[in-house]
Amino acid sequence: MIVTLPERRNIDLSVTAPPSKSYTHRALIAAALARGTSTLIHPLMADDTRLTAAALEKLGVPIRAEGDDITVVGCNGSLSCPPGTELDLDNSGTSLRLLATLALLADHPVTLTGSARMQERPVGPLADTLTTLGARVDFSRKPGFPPVTIGGTLRGGRTTIDGSASSQFASSILMAAPYAEHPVDLAITGQPASQSYLDITAGVMTDFGAAIRREGYRRFSVSNTDRYTGRTFVIEGDYSSASYFFALAAICGGKVTVAGLSPDSVQGDRFFLTALQQMGCEVIFAHDGVTIEHEGPLDGITIDMSSAPDTVQTLCMVAAVAKTPTIITGIGHLKYKESDRIAITADRLNQLGGKVTAESDRIVIQPAPLHGGRIDPANDHRTAMSFAVLGLGVGGVSITCADCVNKSFPGFWDVLAQVME
Repeated sequence: MIVTLPERRNIDLSVTAPPSKSYTHRALIAAALARGTSTLIHPLMADDTRLTAAALEKLGVPIRAEGDDITVVGCNGSLSCPPGTELDLDNSGTSLRLLATLALLADHPVTLTGSARMQERPVGPLADTLTTLGARVDFSRKPGFPPVTIGGTLRGGRTTIDGSASSQFASSILMAAPYAEHPVDLAITGQPASQSYLDITAGVMTDFGAAIRREGYRRFSVSNTDRYTGRTFVIEGDYSSASYFFALAAICGGKVTVAGLSPDSVQGDRFFLTALQQMGCEVIFAHDGVTIEHEGPLDGITIDMSSAPDTVQTLCMVAAVAKTPTIITGIGHLKYKESDRIAITADRLNQLGGKVTAESDRIVIQPAPLHGGRIDPANDHRTAMSFAVLGLGVGGVSITCADCVNKSFPGFWDVLAQVME
């Protein structure tokens, strides 16, 4: 599927944010482990979340879709699967990492694997910590990378994990921790990457009944007696998906309103709005949404985006049309995503005439006249969506493999069609 973007100016768009992918993954897992039945209201139905749901079903958890909702019959912490069970999580790193610790709650060892790119994404730090908690871990091809087979028991106790590569390693342990044989005391070393996702994890856990004591992002202590109980859980709107439409107003000029967003959300990608304000956009908050308005030139900025990783590429697109340089830091962990997002963003922007330099933990974007071209997103949904937004500002930009957006936002092109018509 190839989509070619025409140039558009003075956008006037009102949309509703799709449900949060991060909350949907975590709510599915908590509901699966809970005692009793849960109903997830307005979950994200996308490739990644379907992979998590399908994997949980293979681990013995009944899950059924009912209209726009999902019903999950919890297993009370006892997962069941036949010997030799393999979970193919394709390109969903969130699914593989969050489910890795759950394998210790199954009655037989579980193998977790995925696409060729998935097999290049490290899970070694998580595996090392799981062995201290009672796991037996076997890497069948390359040490530290999927495919990985995990068996044993979740004993619990004190342990540490390096959080600098991914907060998902810590989230994986925390999500399963209420079902350990002993309380889990997890210390996180290094500078935690994407630390706001730990807030999401802890929030979902407590909403389902877990008891957590924490010291910021450095230490989490989880009770093994306060476990999950089935409940009705409403999935909130996704700020990372909304960022593409906010960026439309900045790049093309005009006004965009995105409804369905919680003004009090702990999602780190809310910080994208702060970046747009610094660049000259007007940001208006309402009780159930956000409006962005902009006209005229944009200012380049220097900003640390470590708390809002999924909007870094979107911000790069806005920076590419700014009148002064932009320096974005705190992004080293993006090289471990569905693609090396630092390198691919610089390369594809330069293909369109940009002047971009990528380094290990930052990207520098200089003003330059842009032109149309053909963008291969390397099967990365966020690359496709961010360059689509830039394409509407530049015109004549074609996105190949455009259906890769189904990973997180199946309705993306339908919304963008309102602007393209």
